[in-house]
Amino acid sequence: MKQIGVLLMTYGSPERYDDVPAFMKNVYGGREPSPELVAEFRRRYELIGGSPLVRITREQAAALQEELNSQSTDGTRYHVGVGMRFSPPFITDAVPEVAADVQTLVGLVMSPQFSPIIMNGYVRTLEDAVADLERSDLSLKIARDWHLQPYFIEATARRVKQALEQFPAEIREKVPVLLSAHSMPKRVVENEPDYINALKETAAAVAQKAGLANDRWMFCYQSAGHTPEEWLKPDFADLMPELKQAGHTHVLIAPVQFLADHLEILYDIEVGAREQAEEHGLVFARTESLNTDPLFIKALAAVVQETLTANS
Repeated sequence: MKQIGVLLMTYGSPERYDDVPAFMKNVYGGREPSPELVAEFRRRYELIGGSPLVRITREQAAALQEELNSQSTDGTRYHVGVGMRFSPPFITDAVPEVAADVQTLVGLVMSPQFSPIIMNGYVRTLEDAVADLERSDLSLKIARDWHLQPYFIEATARRVKQALEQFPAEIREKVPVLLSAHSMPKRVVENEPDYINALKETAAAVAQKAGLANDRWMFCYQSAGHTPEEWLKPDFADLMPELKQAGHTHVLIAPVQFLADHLEILYDIEVGAREQAEEHGLVFARTESLNTDPLFIKALAAVVQETLTANS
């Protein structure tokens, strides 16, 4: 029986509040974060009741495994696991278990837009972990960009339409929609403009699928890092006063890059963006995260199959 392993890879999160310092040290490449920064992030995690990212990624893996196996028509069996970059279960520890009885391993970074620079840490860690197995019979394939995958676009657009349905009927067609992605240092644009273009292309495709007029939606950034260098703009905080000045009374934020609930959703948007909107007199809402949405799981299954057939 042919067996294929799939490893979903994402950022990770501290399991307990006491794990925040170690988690942030991993994020900072082994450098000790300042006590002030640790205290601030611990406050954020406590405020949202901890990040569910690892749990949700495991649920996505279970749903994807079921989907892939249900689609299989030739007896191929799939085993899907998870590996985190900065917290347990680490990629290095997950690879031996996921690859144990398979002939092919597919690595999938949980980001539709692929950046060789940003995702290099995932790719290198996965390649090294596979090399350490010293298995000549194991083939490794890594999914790349899938920012326009049709099921993904449709699932995200559905979230937008579902969120808009919650607004009063009389203003529903006028609510501005902010399609957001994680901000990055400005130097990323200079070194890798294709990644930024992919983010904007995803936003445009989602807006079109959701039936949003061009003058009704805007692409923006969120969650800029705590470093002195210049980060990409506009941040959604910059747009709130502009929306109010333009006469709007409501706003909807819809991330086009994040695939599960985590700190950037539950704190940066649900708490931070809400506060900024309400400070300017705007009624705030956000789209529900994709998490284990069946259509999104179909998107992941399609990415796996496309990766297996590419260059085979």
